[in-house]
Amino acid sequence: MGRDGRLPEAFVIGPNGEKLTRASLPPPDLKHWVSRRKAEVVLAVQGGLITFDEASMRYRLSMEEFISWEHAMLVSGVNGLKVGYSQPHHHVSRH
Repeated sequence: MGRDGRLPEAFVIGPNGEKLTRASLPPPDLKHWVSRRKAEVVLAVQGGLITFDEASMRYRLSMEEFISWEHAMLVSGVNGLKVGYSQPHHHVSRH
């Protein structure tokens, strides 16, 4: 509890290093998803700010879509969430 008697607001660190709270999450009626907003949802779920079920209901996300966002962030960071982003393919030749 803070000095004023209120509980501190829960937050996670967002993709740009900012504090991300429940109030600052993308709105539920979002029509255009940019990579930063997708990352905010992933980080909010991973950090326990909201549950996957909450995110799924709020943003009408399937488990597969959310997992694809998580995977893209793991492999390529926020840039991996950009529409049309393709990671360079590295071919390994076997001799």
